Amino acid sequence: MTPVPYRSEQLNSKEFEVLAAAHPDVVIPLEQTPYWADFEAKLGRSPYGIWAYYDGGTLVATASYLRSERRLRPSLVVVNGPTWFTVRTHNAEARLVHTVQEQFRADPSVDPLYIRMQVEHPQPPVTGPLEHGWYEREIVVDLTPDTDAIFASFRSNARNLIRKAEKLGVEVRTIEPERWAEVFRTELFPIMQETAARDGFSSFESTFYETLLTELGEYLRLMVAYVEGKPVSWLITTEYRGYSVYYFAASSHSARKTNAPYLLLWEAFKVLKAAGNTACGLTGIVSDNYPGLINVTTFKRNFSKTVVTIPTTYDIPLQPGRYALVATALKLRREAPGKLRALPAATKSLAARVTGRKGQ
Repeated sequence: MTPVPYRSEQLNSKEFEVLAAAHPDVVIPLEQTPYWADFEAKLGRSPYGIWAYYDGGTLVATASYLRSERRLRPSLVVVNGPTWFTVRTHNAEARLVHTVQEQFRADPSVDPLYIRMQVEHPQPPVTGPLEHGWYEREIVVDLTPDTDAIFASFRSNARNLIRKAEKLGVEVRTIEPERWAEVFRTELFPIMQETAARDGFSSFESTFYETLLTELGEYLRLMVAYVEGKPVSWLITTEYRGYSVYYFAASSHSARKTNAPYLLLWEAFKVLKAAGNTACGLTGIVSDNYPGLINVTTFKRNFSKTVVTIPTTYDIPLQPGRYALVATALKLRREAPGKLRALPAATKSLAARVTGRKGQ
């Protein structure tokens, strides 16, 4: 039986704020707010709006949509969402999936191939995704105990390294907001480049972080660890409605010699607690779809035993036949290099000669 769709209602910024204020106990990710949408717009991306979904007069969920115009696969993406205000049951989620299908199929101003969002109870038509979009497990630090109790909850390894960092003269500073963009561009982005090269990932350009700091400054903190006056490690945290997130961070090779990242994060916890935050999410750790996060997992596990599972990102096709074709094409493209490497040398040589002739 086809699920009954929810009633949907688009929200402006003021309406979103009123709705959020009426539900103070619900954790709303910053990515699901108008403030994040404004940040995306400053980057040249295209927010499509925030919708609330109702079952009669009861608010069920909200979702902030971002247009993605990747070649052959235009979509609407819900980053780190939707936000649920009622119990996220199997049936409730099925109704939301059906609702967004009908909603955007009938919308003349958008023609997405699929909707991408987190789904806790995947069932047809939910599938994929073509690309994974968000981490699936994170470690969360409880900031409600007093600071001595928080420190005592860390693994002994972390406590020892924090003490060693203090003895080695690591100094942690909170940077003034008016200096964020300049300090990041001139002093901190080179540390991010070093970290990315060392750990094998691609970072954003400096302008991304500068825009983040400029546009979302009300909801951020930038803290830096110095050794002998030189920055060696930094972090950016977000804060919204009493929940904080350890969002971006980087450390130079020399920072590891002084254990600066450990002291920096500990000082951040104290600042965040003093500001009224009750918890701090340390973002993604290793999972089936993100095995590459194993290195950061080792670091983050030093600070809490609490692991939270986040619903996996899936696709909701609006054009199933075309979506299947695109999925097949992407799979073949991803698998082709591996299959070529597995070919015998003589076959590779023949393939190269044939390709060379075609290019002449």
